[in-house]
Amino acid sequence: MISARTLKDKIARKSAVSLTIFSTLLIFFIAFGLYCRSKPILALKPLTELLFSSSWRPMKEEFGFFPFISGTFWVAGVAVMIAVPLCILTTIYISEYANKRIREFITPLIDFLAGVPSVVYGLWGVLVIVPLVKNKIAPAFGIYSTGYSVLSASIILAIMIFPIIIHVSTEVLRSVPYEMREASLSLGATQWQTVKHVVIRRAAPGILAAIVLGLSRAFGETMAVLMVAGNVPKPPGSLFDPAYPLPALIANNYGEMMSVPMYDSALLFASLILLVVVLLFNVLSRIILVRIEEKIK
Repeated sequence: MISARTLKDKIARKSAVSLTIFSTLLIFFIAFGLYCRSKPILALKPLTELLFSSSWRPMKEEFGFFPFISGTFWVAGVAVMIAVPLCILTTIYISEYANKRIREFITPLIDFLAGVPSVVYGLWGVLVIVPLVKNKIAPAFGIYSTGYSVLSASIILAIMIFPIIIHVSTEVLRSVPYEMREASLSLGATQWQTVKHVVIRRAAPGILAAIVLGLSRAFGETMAVLMVAGNVPKPPGSLFDPAYPLPALIANNYGEMMSVPMYDSALLFASLILLVVVLLFNVLSRIILVRIEEKIK
């Protein structure tokens, strides 16, 4: 009986280790596959030209990805700048100020936002956000805009990443020991001072992780952004200019333009760029998290 139990334990342990290793290596398998399919275009054009050229003429085998890379960063960056202050303040209210009844009412609604299909967000953006930007926001700055712009895409994207940042940040704040709050309050600090200098400071690594998770979602979102960004292959110069993020480029063209030489390789190279960008941001965030944790300790 003992030997059988030991054998089962070893099998379970080795199975868990094998699955963990496979899950870890999966990202490298994906990257390697995309790299292999991107080799034709990498052999045809220098990497610097592919990344920093703005000339996008597939029929002439000119594949400059800079407009799409800059469009991706514009849309995702502005979305995060919109979302982070709202999400952090909402998180603080839910975890520190709201009573149980309000918390039980708000939390399911926020979770529901995570389950809304992206195409619904896109349609809502076309019907509400695009006209708002075109008729109200842009004229207020003395600028003409069609409404299909970086700002419209960023607003939609910010709403889409709300649930991720709020849910993770709320769990992080709740994990802060209540004794730390009591100690701060007993020394005469107000509730806001306690939240600001004790709770937020303690939960900073987890909040940063939530923001990075939302940023990763923002980089990869396709359908809703595709519907409201404008999809013009030029680098945006302002919030009211159209953008063409990498996910929209891939979704718009893959499968339709494969008769054009090198187009397949170019789109798979775009996928590789997107994967590398998200990976770099996650690695960078991990480094920052480690340093913040060291400072807190």
